[in-house]
Amino acid sequence: MPDASTVLDHATQERLVAAAKSAAGRAYAPYSNFQVGAALLLSDGQIIEGANIENASYPAGICAERSAAAIAINQGRRDFVAIAVIGPPAEPITPCGICRQFLSEFNKAMPVLCCGRDGSVKVTTLAALLPGAFDQEQLEQAG
Repeated sequence: MPDASTVLDHATQERLVAAAKSAAGRAYAPYSNFQVGAALLLSDGQIIEGANIENASYPAGICAERSAAAIAINQGRRDFVAIAVIGPPAEPITPCGICRQFLSEFNKAMPVLCCGRDGSVKVTTLAALLPGAFDQEQLEQAG
């Protein structure tokens, strides 16, 4: 995985990690107690926070990453630059498969800061996490 300093400057990385931690504190996770926060960086430096939201009907829940992306999209934004995600484990977590696919729609090369509660951060990209992501080009070839 690339060094975080080669992808984002240190101050931006710290802002993203802090925002993801803050968002995790607002998660609604009464069933799993697995509170996840995400912080999505937009091209103008704005950070959109999202938290996971569970539901008694499990499929009705939403992950933190998609929560942040949905807020941005509803604000007319699609200029995703980077995302940080943090959950309860000490070691860094990564977005789930659905979130990887969802986010790849907007920026396959987007850096992903995978954060652990122990302060560790591993940086990768959506393309590395989801090689061969399904996309509109494949839809057009099929149709």
